[in-house]
Amino acid sequence: MAEQKPVVRKKKKAARQVSTGCAYIHASYNNTILTLTDAEGNVLAWASAGHCGFRGPKKATPYAASVIVKNAIDKVQNAGLKDVHVFVRGVGQGRESAVRSLNANGLNILSIKDVTPIPHNGCRPPRSRRV
Repeated sequence: MAEQKPVVRKKKKAARQVSTGCAYIHASYNNTILTLTDAEGNVLAWASAGHCGFRGPKKATPYAASVIVKNAIDKVQNAGLKDVHVFVRGVGQGRESAVRSLNANGLNILSIKDVTPIPHNGCRPPRSRRV
């Protein structure tokens, strides 16, 4: 009979306590993604509408944004996150709803900054047609 090796279990990582962090909201036309980080930018939790079970056009709705905020905050409950600086990127429908949901789910919002990329001079225009 073959010898059985004892099962080695890794120790569970101790949850670090973080009181202040950042919330990055990426709201596109197709999806909404929320990332919660500590002050240095190390990711504590993330959630997206597709990951939460929304499919197709429902992913970019304000309701989906509020659901993903609830999902992400549940993941960082043991980290002790209380205050967040919010950075919003994109033009989707979930922008405002996600910020409101952060406040409604018990996080204190310290600042809101729009970091949507804006082209300075646009892309290169097409060449003139030769007929």
